[in-house]
Amino acid sequence: MAEPHNVPPGGVIPYLTIPSRGGQAAIEFYRAAFGAEELFRNMADDGERILHARLRINDGLVMLSDEFPEYGQTPDARPQSVTLHLQVDDADEWWARALVAGAVPITPLADMFWGDRYGQMKDPFGHCWSIGAPVAKA
Repeated sequence: MAEPHNVPPGGVIPYLTIPSRGGQAAIEFYRAAFGAEELFRNMADDGERILHARLRINDGLVMLSDEFPEYGQTPDARPQSVTLHLQVDDADEWWARALVAGAVPITPLADMFWGDRYGQMKDPFGHCWSIGAPVAKA
């Protein structure tokens, strides 16, 4: 795995707080649903919770940790108005893989007026994701 501070500058990196000590399960879900590659993991002193992990998904970075209520870090303590968007080459393939892994549709995958095949889903940890790809031309 990469070094903990080997993160390139630039861009915005979402940082997810995973409830109920679900960090390991979240990493496994993101691996199955979105082909995530785990780049780094640091465990808390208790040896059970993920203090920090960094994943590569579709050439972008996502960071996550288990919740740490003793430091005021819980998913409920943060706004939940974010959707993580994946712009991909084949929306149907990515959509199907995420549903098989346990995601739940919010907005069904469909051809949209702006030219993308697009849909939204919620992962098993409460985070919203959208998937989009250009509509295939006949």
